[in-house]
Amino acid sequence: MAAPSGGVNCEEFAEFQELLKVMRTIDDRIVHELNTTVPTASFAGKIDASQTCKQLYESLMEAHASRDRVIKNCIAQTSSVIKQLREEREKNLDDLTLLKQLRKEQTKVFNERCRIHFKPPKNE
Repeated sequence: MAAPSGGVNCEEFAEFQELLKVMRTIDDRIVHELNTTVPTASFAGKIDASQTCKQLYESLMEAHASRDRVIKNCIAQTSSVIKQLREEREKNLDDLTLLKQLRKEQTKVFNERCRIHFKPPKNE
């Protein structure tokens, strides 16, 4: 499955995660796809197994490439936002609003990566 044409919302991790789940459909169903598209011995003469396997392989490779592009794009977007905020912080070390915004972005990234493994106390 190709990436959606409307763009990807990298800011909402749950939405991004759901998109990746949908994009994994071909991977998750590969055995089913093989069972339903590659002919058994009794149907071998009726379907071109070579062409069918080639098409399935191309679909699989396109799905992998598409997911890879989406993931790399979101990493670049997130890194860019944090880099920009850090540069602003370096220019304005006493800007409280900027420091709060940077902390919010850093906390968001931390929570996205570690939410399954560790939950920080609520008061921090």
